[in-house]
Amino acid sequence: MLPEDFTNRLRQNLGAPQAARIVATMRQPKAFGLWENPLRCPAILEQQGAEGPGIEELFRACGITPVPSAASVSTAMPGGYSMDAGFRDIVMRCDWVTEGAIYPMNPSSLFAALAVGVQPGDEVLDLAAAPGGKSLVMAAALTEQGRATGRLALVEPIKARFHRMRANMQRCGVLQADYYQRDGRTVGAAVPERFDRVLLDAPCSSEARFHADHPGSASHWSLRKVRDCARKQKALLKSAYRALKPGGTLVYSTCSFSIEENERIVDGLLRREPDAVLTPVEVPQDIADRFSTAITEVPSTNENGGAMRRTKTLNCKHALRVLPDDLWDGFFLAKIVKLER
Repeated sequence: MLPEDFTNRLRQNLGAPQAARIVATMRQPKAFGLWENPLRCPAILEQQGAEGPGIEELFRACGITPVPSAASVSTAMPGGYSMDAGFRDIVMRCDWVTEGAIYPMNPSSLFAALAVGVQPGDEVLDLAAAPGGKSLVMAAALTEQGRATGRLALVEPIKARFHRMRANMQRCGVLQADYYQRDGRTVGAAVPERFDRVLLDAPCSSEARFHADHPGSASHWSLRKVRDCARKQKALLKSAYRALKPGGTLVYSTCSFSIEENERIVDGLLRREPDAVLTPVEVPQDIADRFSTAITEVPSTNENGGAMRRTKTLNCKHALRVLPDDLWDGFFLAKIVKLER
């Protein structure tokens, strides 16, 4: 069962049709996403005398015959594939995965990492990096003709998650990363205007990962949890923006549906920072139907938090929501540029 307050808020904020679509996806099995890691996959192919693409060799290595169709997530998202959930256990035990050549990753996460637009030579900050999938995608973008370029600073405050992230990155062939176990809210003050690109995939209430058949997936959720997450997200985004160079690009994302964790956080930064500009996120045509525009009008609230008749306009015209389906997770994404002075 899903929390009643959660489903009521979905209908209130997103409308009954979209809320019904989201809840329906939480009641059905989901395929899972995989990404061919170019930092490791070519070496594994060469070792085994195999020819690409690696996803087909993965199936063969797992003894799955005949080779089923491993659908490409998008022609504009290289290396991203989807696979039937029935193969998950056997694939996750395969050497291709344990050695880092294939990395389990939902396409929503892959899209967010690619949206940062990392280029070889960039100095990049991932402010809430664990477990490291998006960091891995950005490390691949920093690698040019097999040579590691630029720098990737990965921040994670929780000790166990920090060590898991670092082990993941080393297993997957990342060479240009520096690792910092610290609170991301302190980073902007420590290294102001240091980075060309910043990703903040913020800790959130994880609403998009609820599943009706797994009550534990939503057991942590409450309105208080949403508000607590929003307070932390506000401070993290402030720190992320402070660490961004003039002319640099910042991507803010969550896997939550709540306005408090998404549109209100972005709107708050844009109101505080006159040189912050929300810019469009380029969406490949073959996956455009999986996206919706962000919410730009919400009811005003009184001092007690109650709704009023007036509405408030949120500056989120170019932010996006990923609509969940039988593969893609629900996601929120905003791309912010700091103007040159």
